[in-house]
Amino acid sequence: MGGQKKILLIFGSIAVLGLIVLPFFLEGYWIRVITSIFMYAIITAALNIIAGFAGYAAFGNIVFFGIGAYTTAMLMLRVGLYWWVGAIVGGVLASIYAILLGIPILRLRGHYFAIATLGINRATEQIALDWGSFTGGGKGITLPLPQMEINTFYVMIYFIMFGLLAFTVLVNYGIARSRLGYALRAIRENEGAAEASGIFAPRCKIVAWAISAFITGITGGVFAYWFSFIEPATVFDIMIAVKAFVMMMLGGAGTVLGPVLGAFLIELISETVWGKFLTVHMLILGIIMVAIVILMPRGIMEFFRKKFSLAAIWNNIKNQAV
Repeated sequence: MGGQKKILLIFGSIAVLGLIVLPFFLEGYWIRVITSIFMYAIITAALNIIAGFAGYAAFGNIVFFGIGAYTTAMLMLRVGLYWWVGAIVGGVLASIYAILLGIPILRLRGHYFAIATLGINRATEQIALDWGSFTGGGKGITLPLPQMEINTFYVMIYFIMFGLLAFTVLVNYGIARSRLGYALRAIRENEGAAEASGIFAPRCKIVAWAISAFITGITGGVFAYWFSFIEPATVFDIMIAVKAFVMMMLGGAGTVLGPVLGAFLIELISETVWGKFLTVHMLILGIIMVAIVILMPRGIMEFFRKKFSLAAIWNNIKNQAV
């Protein structure tokens, strides 16, 4: 295990260093693309807390993204607060929303819970549409433009999203190694048996969903400031949640790095295929995703864990050095 940790630390350090220096060697377009990848990786890793660890398919998790986005916009426009204050408040409100909804909704299981979260997302989106005098309704709402040079702004958002991604990975790592993580995995495997063994499942599930909502809400706030325009159809788009589910499952649900790797893989493939095959890119992307599922049915992390032993790699490196 010591060798595994060392080689993970080495590769992780190289990856982090590369992502830190990358904006200084890329053009504006690719900075925006990678920032978008960071955003999807954050949403996917946050979803992993409730769907991956606990096994509760929260298809409507994108509702917290929309709450964070609209809270940030409203606090900037109506109160005059800084965007980052609005994003944090948006995360807190999203977390409170998850707690209030989680008390009745998390009693449901399986597809009933998934359908309920879809309904919550749709109902919240409709409120944003109908409350046009405050939210702008279907016309959307424009946020104040940043007072800085545009390329500098894009680099700033890049590092903010990168920092949020690092924070989210650390949160997933902490949960995975904590009593909460063990409890969530027990709930995922057999909730009845987990409760019989002394785990208070309702509290664990609510805490997990609140943490997931907080991270997703902050990300929505950063998105609102980044794009300077939001509308209900964009920030409550259920396809974002579906895409996050695909990324999580391909990367490895319930793992720390799997959802992040899945987000990077799908978004990079999508961007590459879209640029090369404009008219048939969805067909080609679908074929690639089906091939990945067939070759790696339990996700990327599990595939590499079986095919490539980190301990063996580390021992080979030490032997060659000797």
